[in-house]
Amino acid sequence: MTAQLTLETTRLNLRPLYLSDARSLQKVISISDIADTMISIPYPYPDSEAERYIRKKIAEFESGNSVTFVIEPKEKSFLRGVIEIREIEPEHSQAELSFWLAVECWGKGYMTEALKPVLNFCFNHLHLNRIYSYHMTRNLASGRVLKKNGFVREGILRQRVKKWGVFEDVVILAILRKDWQN
Repeated sequence: MTAQLTLETTRLNLRPLYLSDARSLQKVISISDIADTMISIPYPYPDSEAERYIRKKIAEFESGNSVTFVIEPKEKSFLRGVIEIREIEPEHSQAELSFWLAVECWGKGYMTEALKPVLNFCFNHLHLNRIYSYHMTRNLASGRVLKKNGFVREGILRQRVKKWGVFEDVVILAILRKDWQN
């Protein structure tokens, strides 16, 4: 893959993730409210985990397996969330979409706004046909964001994950290139 693009919306910059983001990432993601409904984010977030995560995401980008965008409000350029396109499968032209946002940014429409150019990137730059995403059934806000962006619920994966000692049901949603074009 070539250098990662930076995407823009009216209020946001969506830029590559850098090692210099480790301190900000560690601070923002170390909130129990974020980890509570995220399938793979631990709490407490371990020291040095942000740097390990960033190194992993950079390596995955270089190998063509994922693309990670930092969400930054334009008026204050600092990390407020992350959107990942991961598990990119060129053979089947599909990938998984995952995202989270800092608690103080919830309810402001940032994620709905950010997903539009990311999906455009997925379909027009990565040439994917299907983007899928998961969320815990109790994470209704993520479901609403996905549906606002054209994702269709495909089903429920019963007790798909174990979060803090409790098995949780997970919803799977997807959007197809033909749905996005319409």
